[in-house]
Amino acid sequence: MTSTDYDLTTLAARCGEEARPNASVPLAEPIYQSTVYAYPDLDALEDSMSGRQPSSFYYRNGTPNAATLERAMSLLEGTEASLVAGSGMAAISAALLGALKAGDHIITDARVYGVSYALLGEEFPRLGIETSFVDACNLDEVRAAIKANTKVIHVESLTNPLLTVPDVPALAELAHAHGAILSVDNTFASPAVFRPADHGADLVTHSLSKYLSGHSTAFGGVACGRADIIASARTRLLRLGGTISAFDAWMTMQGLKTLGLRMRAHSGNAQALADVLANHPRVKRVYHPGLGSHPQFERAAELFPNGFGGMLSADIDDAPGFVKALAGKIPLAPSLADVQSTLSWPWGTSHRALSEQERRRLGITPGLLRISVGIEDAGDILGDVEGALE
Repeated sequence: MTSTDYDLTTLAARCGEEARPNASVPLAEPIYQSTVYAYPDLDALEDSMSGRQPSSFYYRNGTPNAATLERAMSLLEGTEASLVAGSGMAAISAALLGALKAGDHIITDARVYGVSYALLGEEFPRLGIETSFVDACNLDEVRAAIKANTKVIHVESLTNPLLTVPDVPALAELAHAHGAILSVDNTFASPAVFRPADHGADLVTHSLSKYLSGHSTAFGGVACGRADIIASARTRLLRLGGTISAFDAWMTMQGLKTLGLRMRAHSGNAQALADVLANHPRVKRVYHPGLGSHPQFERAAELFPNGFGGMLSADIDDAPGFVKALAGKIPLAPSLADVQSTLSWPWGTSHRALSEQERRRLGITPGLLRISVGIEDAGDILGDVEGALE
């Protein structure tokens, strides 16, 4: 196209299409910020729409950046397929709705993330899906909850915020023996620490904004698992419109490249801090699977041989004073998994939607603080925390 062929209005609308790599390719994947894609002919369009030659055609259906991230997550989690979504809750919702229908029954751990608890306990019953909440660390209690219409058992590999560790291999065996699937939210661990599919899980979900991206800059979710489950989840996601942006997918890919390095630092620092807090007189109790006092310590050591991730929680005397003393050093921020350490208050954030009775029954008290331990120098983290305790 030359400037003599068309009016300036036409030139402005069409310019840029020819500026694409030829002999060389970019080392970093470009961001494909286009809402629609063109085809040379009807045959190419039909090949794309039918799936014979998968390609991007409309933003809601996925972008090249989303496809790259899906391939990466399947590789990291060791699953047949993956689906990225606009948030962690969008990924969990699509995945579970892809495996369930009206009249089905799901069993879930009563300790799941607060919004997951609300989704399963309030929204799913409105759709005709029955939910039973159990202590997933008690196999007898899970077994007793199974019904003829049970289709899914859903747990977290490390629960939020008390870091309990369900027996994923045993739960997978139990689910499969009754014709159900096991779904595991692996957000607190990441595949660098634990891969649920290696232990029998059929479905694995994550909030991408946590360890996978790692820098509090990208937002999204992912479901990984059997190809048939992911295909059904993709249909639900497309109809509900939970698409991840190309930029968030691209940003997550940048974070993934350092996941292994970051998780080693997170795990080592969290273990060091847990050891210090467990012996401090102002700390009533520490929740970390690397401590011998943890109720599932032996199971955690077996399932997580390379570290336990960067999360811990602690019941602290004068929690408000402790938080205030850390101001300017470790911020109070209601999320987790940043490269810098952060604090969270589960009573007033992640589990705020639960009644006071429910929170206390789950072990969540007003003095409980969750610490996302970062990758800073371990001595600096310990110095800040010990100084605040004093």
